[in-house]
Amino acid sequence: MVRLSFISLNGCGQPWVSHEVIVNLIGSTHTRSGSTIHAELDTAAYPEGIKVTDEQLGKVNLTRAPFHGEWNCSIAPNRSS
Repeated sequence: MVRLSFISLNGCGQPWVSHEVIVNLIGSTHTRSGSTIHAELDTAAYPEGIKVTDEQLGKVNLTRAPFHGEWNCSIAPNRSS
């Protein structure tokens, strides 16, 4: 699992001027331990205005970091029981 903070660090000082630049910056992200990211542009159209209920949000497998957990967190797939 790669934290979003590594993606932010990889793009420092690079102007995000196109989708291609953004996808390439995200896709070239890696951690010191060797974790990598695969990135591709999703051009599908999605409906607007969909509301996420508190129950649905509660089912997200979210782990907050000890430091600034309000914005520094990891999301992992939910496992079937």
